[in-house]
Amino acid sequence: MIVLAPLRKFEVPVAGECINPDVFKDKSKEEIAALDVLEGNRQKKLSDLFIIEETSAESPNITINGDVSKVKLIGAGMQNGEIVINGNAGMHTGEKMKGGKITVQGDSGGWTGAQMKGGFIEVFGNAGDYLAASYRGSDVGMRGGKIIVHGNAGIHAGIYMKGGVIKIEGSTGQYAGFRMRDGAIHILKETGTRAGALMIGGKIIISGHIEEILPSFTIDSVKAKVKVDETESASGPFYVFLGDLSENGKGKLFVSKANNPHLSGIYDKYL
Repeated sequence: MIVLAPLRKFEVPVAGECINPDVFKDKSKEEIAALDVLEGNRQKKLSDLFIIEETSAESPNITINGDVSKVKLIGAGMQNGEIVINGNAGMHTGEKMKGGKITVQGDSGGWTGAQMKGGFIEVFGNAGDYLAASYRGSDVGMRGGKIIVHGNAGIHAGIYMKGGVIKIEGSTGQYAGFRMRDGAIHILKETGTRAGALMIGGKIIISGHIEEILPSFTIDSVKAKVKVDETESASGPFYVFLGDLSENGKGKLFVSKANNPHLSGIYDKYL
């Protein structure tokens, strides 16, 4: 196992896509130390920024001790192995990840798990905006894998999502699941407005509160519980909304009946 610790507090962004089990594999400590990184616009070696130690433990493959909230692209594209970050992580953590596991014991920055294809990311703090999202100008978001955020997430979580599972145990901002095609998003607390806007498929499960449902969704039924994935179900009862009808969508919003009594006067008469 390789253990990294920042030599100092980073003041400008660091492009750290080399911090990846696939890149470190079969390299000596000296070869890892010589890997290229960018600090701002300055070319550096990994050893210029981190203390690098090697231990006999095999798992996790990489442990980072300290605040790396300025370090972007940790684990980007990784296919195998495990990274544990004992601190805050920067933007684009796990971008285009295909396999393996990333654990963040603190917060993670924007675009965590962006365009993720597989693997598992667990964030014990909060996640920034655009969790598992597509990039601007792209219609490809998360396609597989699973993300669990034990805290809150920002706006636009899971936009253009085409597969996989996102579980947010806290609250999330506006536009969760925007233009979603497939997969599942489960939000346990407050959900921002416009959830599921322009979605075509997939499901968004809101176990907490949401202020309003978009008028382009139609009430369908009430369901006692909802399957999140093969391992987990959410207990209801849930209102079931279908949409987004403005896109001829077949997505589903499952909204907690108990935690949204303000919706009963609007929708119960149609059931």
